[in-house]
Amino acid sequence: MEFPQGPLCQSCGMPFQKPEDHGTNKDGSRNNEYCHHCFQGGRFLDDCVTVQEKIEKNVKIGVKMGMPEETARHMAVKILPNLKRWKKG
Repeated sequence: MEFPQGPLCQSCGMPFQKPEDHGTNKDGSRNNEYCHHCFQGGRFLDDCVTVQEKIEKNVKIGVKMGMPEETARHMAVKILPNLKRWKKG
C-alpha cells in the first residue's frame, strides 16, 4: 500500500498537486495547509465534523475512486489522526 508523498491537506490528507488544490484564506489568498474541499474563505466547510466522521467520509471517497474499502480505511486511520487539524496535543 502506497501512502501519499509530498505536502498534504492537514484536514483530509489529499496530496497537493497544483495550486488550485489549495483552499483559500479569508482574504482570498491560497492557504498552504488545507485543500479547497476542506477550507474556503478562511473556514472549514465541515467545521462540526469529528475525526471519526472524516475518516468515514474519506473511506467512502476512496471506495468511489476504486480503492478496496480495507485499504481506504487503513490509510484514513493511519493518516488523518496525525494531521494538524486532528492531532491532539
